[in-house]
Amino acid sequence: MRTPHNERVSSDIAETPRSRQADKASGSERRCILSGETHPRESLVRLAISPDGLVLPDPGAKAPGRGAWIAPDRAALEAAIADGHFKRALMRAFKGGPANTDGERVTLSYSDDLPQQIEMALTRHLTDRLGLEMRAGNVVAGSSRIEEQARQARLGLLLHTSDSSEAGRKKLDQAWRVGAEIEGSGARGQVLPLDRDALSVALGRENVVHLGVSGRPEDLEGSKKARAANRVAQAVNRLVGFAGGADAVCDRPVSDEALAAPSGAGGDDRIDT
Repeated sequence: MRTPHNERVSSDIAETPRSRQADKASGSERRCILSGETHPRESLVRLAISPDGLVLPDPGAKAPGRGAWIAPDRAALEAAIADGHFKRALMRAFKGGPANTDGERVTLSYSDDLPQQIEMALTRHLTDRLGLEMRAGNVVAGSSRIEEQARQARLGLLLHTSDSSEAGRKKLDQAWRVGAEIEGSGARGQVLPLDRDALSVALGRENVVHLGVSGRPEDLEGSKKARAANRVAQAVNRLVGFAGGADAVCDRPVSDEALAAPSGAGGDDRIDT
């Protein structure tokens, strides 16, 4: 998580590498502090607090200290902030506030533009992830290359910028359906809440309009490419969900009938790291 200059996130409840590995292995769930519903932790957005009580987004869920989790739903967050539910939920989640170096409780606070901070953090998390996967050779750019690999069923994800043309999307979506052997299903790639300029700048390339991520998870389970596709899919789903497209599911070609938001029932309701 990127925090303000000279600001450190509270470490009153530290997360160790071993506990983090155990968390991933167990496929643990977390409870959204606003809705009370449980979801897989990778589908939620983590909030952490600095030593002076400032609530900050932690999209990578890597900041030390106590954390709270919310569903990626900007409209629900804004409504909760407006009616005071968010503040009350934070007080419960953080047990009134963090302790400073003297052991004294500090007052919880958050910026008026916290929803925008979260969306920007989720955007940065996605573009950083795409940059890492591109350097690892797992991202395919350029319509011709994407179409070729899509027809060969070598793509786990197909992504389009918000200002991509409908004709361009349809052509690549069709190639993806052919490769996946689901012609006629209406399945399509995911349209991102980012235009070509924003994505091009983030990835250091010119005119990035479409992207493919190598590896079909269902065909390459356990492989490095499958893990790459899953990592990007998680980042995309959270950003698209928070920005207003809660139906996003981009871990495989998605049809209109198959769209469904990640959900969970029961399980772990912890609010810590």
